[in-house]
Amino acid sequence: MISDDLLALLCCPETRQPLAAAPAEVIAQLEARRAAGTLTNRAGKQLLEPLTEGLLRADGAAFFPMTAGIPLLTPDDAVLLPPP
Repeated sequence: MISDDLLALLCCPETRQPLAAAPAEVIAQLEARRAAGTLTNRAGKQLLEPLTEGLLRADGAAFFPMTAGIPLLTPDDAVLLPPP
């Protein structure tokens, strides 16, 4: 996972809201959708790699997956989440 110091510097590329490590329950829900073949990012690309970690935008509306510990922080990489 990303160190707290680095995480404090990161923000959403669109809204500039802070990012935090995504809770396990969010990752589990997204991983279930990915395994079912229904998870896509904002660009419409289906996510194929298992989700084990990621960053959640402060408003909870966007999830940024991580690959090999590196966050994918372009707007197209975001997985948009439904409102709570």
